Amino acid sequence: MECVHQTIGSAALDGIIDLPPNLRNRKVQVIVLPAESYTPKQESKREIQFGFLKGVVPPLPDSFFDPLPEEELQTWGL
Repeated sequence: MECVHQTIGSAALDGIIDLPPNLRNRKVQVIVLPAESYTPKQESKREIQFGFLKGVVPPLPDSFFDPLPEEELQTWGL
């Protein structure tokens, strides 16, 4: 891996890096390294299906989307 190392006056870094007060107005060492191109591995998302074989999911019946009967709503306090 290539890098560049140089000692310079901290004033040359004004507007580039916000140095803490104890590094201002003095010589500092600058090391430039290539940025790592980090790409996190895509974790394979495993689908967990309970009660059915993968890919064999029966369609929901139309009555699934009907509102609950009033007595059922009262039981749950809704």
